[in-house]
Amino acid sequence: MKFLDLCKVYVRSGGGGGGCVSFRREKYIEYGGPDGGDGGRGGDIIAEAVEGLNTLIDFRYQQHFFAKNGQPGMGAQRTGADGETIVMKLPVGTEILDEDQETVIADLTEVGQRVVLAKGGNGGFGNLHFKSSTNQAPRRANPGQEGIERTLWLRLKLIADAGLLGLPNAGKSTFLSATSNARPKIADYPFTTLYPNLGVVGVDGAEFVIADIPGLIEGASEGRGLGDLFLGHVERCSVLLHLVDGTAEDVAADYKTIIGELEAYGGALADKPRVTVLNKIDALDEEERAAKRAELEAACGGPVMLMSGVAHDGVTDVLRAVRAEISEDKLRKKKADEEPEPWQP
Repeated sequence: MKFLDLCKVYVRSGGGGGGCVSFRREKYIEYGGPDGGDGGRGGDIIAEAVEGLNTLIDFRYQQHFFAKNGQPGMGAQRTGADGETIVMKLPVGTEILDEDQETVIADLTEVGQRVVLAKGGNGGFGNLHFKSSTNQAPRRANPGQEGIERTLWLRLKLIADAGLLGLPNAGKSTFLSATSNARPKIADYPFTTLYPNLGVVGVDGAEFVIADIPGLIEGASEGRGLGDLFLGHVERCSVLLHLVDGTAEDVAADYKTIIGELEAYGGALADKPRVTVLNKIDALDEEERAAKRAELEAACGGPVMLMSGVAHDGVTDVLRAVRAEISEDKLRKKKADEEPEPWQP
């Protein structure tokens, strides 16, 4: 399944059915009168967040969502049928933007959350509705209200507790594959990761979700490389895990490059809690580890952890440091303490 996190859709709610002008005339019945029914209501366009989706690829193949109109009223006081409502099923974390791509209409962050994007028009009144003591034979009816048509943008921001940051080939995908069941593409060339990946990791009886995004390079905020298109997927994270390649010549410059792109991106992304890790220490001797760790600590002004995703060296300590920055209400406890249910044939 291809990954798509931004798409345009066109929605239109149904128009209301028109009212009916009708009179009751039956042989051998003394009293007649108006009996035109009201028109049916037009269908709504509703967006709903559902489980099991992590891409907007379905909306590349279907971009138009038009609800049906309500049926007009009929004689014998019959009301027209309402138009069928259309429900657009979106992944959790989808932002719905107006046509200007700036005005946020809704932010679907929970499963089951719903929002009406376009409300259907009301049906018109039939002539029965206008009957009164002074107007016993009204010959007019209202037309139904027109539906609402609008162009919207859908932007997906994945729901994750921690986000992986770093230059290309910093070892982010290797770390994700070593700590979770996710299987991102891993190779020895830059920009192996072309779209975000999610993985569920566990440590000390708790589980949380980590998002791996494509690597950033200097000038990503200006569109270089893959740009900063995927930084929105770590905006919702509680903590950022910044991996620095220990085999690089200047680890301090690599660190400052990523921090500069976060600041250029704007928002509160640069102010989020960060765990800085010197990765690929299996390729360094003790003297090189100490020197590069001191250099990186001077650049970031805080502690730096050592790790090797390939050798699984220091991985558990890094996961514990990330877990400490995530609030308890967001952690999912493992069910290891629960007794297994008895087997039944």
